[in-house]
Amino acid sequence: MRLLSCGLLALLLISTSQLCAAGGDWNGKRAAVSLTYDDSLNVHLDNAIPVLDAHKFTATFYLTVGYPPFGDRLAEWRAVAANGHELGNHSLYHPCDASQPGREWVNPERDLSKWSVNRVVDNLKVANIALEAVDGKKARTYAYPCGDMTAGGESFVEAIKPLFSAARGVKNSIMQPAQVQLFDIDSYMINGSSIEQLTALVDQAIAQGGLVVFLFHGVGGEHPLNVDNANHTALVEYLDQKRDQLWVAPMVDIAQYLKDEGLTDK
Repeated sequence: MRLLSCGLLALLLISTSQLCAAGGDWNGKRAAVSLTYDDSLNVHLDNAIPVLDAHKFTATFYLTVGYPPFGDRLAEWRAVAANGHELGNHSLYHPCDASQPGREWVNPERDLSKWSVNRVVDNLKVANIALEAVDGKKARTYAYPCGDMTAGGESFVEAIKPLFSAARGVKNSIMQPAQVQLFDIDSYMINGSSIEQLTALVDQAIAQGGLVVFLFHGVGGEHPLNVDNANHTALVEYLDQKRDQLWVAPMVDIAQYLKDEGLTDK
């Protein structure tokens, strides 16, 4: 009997080790999902928030605080934060590097190729102050506008680390905890995706025991990068169906969990 018990214990330890090696330790769930929304759009308040709240999921809304849907609807954003969603920082006026291909649309005054690192940091400090005035919180994450991480050709990543818990990038992959780079977290930019494509990403995350981050802009319109509102709703419903396997959380919570558990040193 003693030999049998020892054998069972050994099998249990091996199985646990294999599970950890394959992923699957996300706040007690098999996989993690973070839903993120960029650019302070009206459709986030009108279309995304109601379905998220109905299913009791929280997300991250990366707010460009100089855009009208932020300033015009402050009371609603305050309620969003009070309901557990993260108000992330997406800068004051969405500066991007106009020297990159296809960036003719960038306003010359918001051209990161002409900015200094100090100017970026000052911009983000002011945006943080505005966001804290709305939600009363100091901990938050950042999303790089256009995925750009340099100003005047110089990386500003190290300079912004004191301001944020983490930052979301735009490269796409499903990540194991040790693969997460806290100041360049991968994400899937969603544009015109079918519900089958959206749920396939969720299924892949579950199969791999990893983290998948969705990057939305328009939800039923208001932005050239858009997902159909019905498909977005169907995705949230699918997440609800898989709730026993998924930890669905804002970026700030996922970053804090990885730090607290010592699961990434990047």
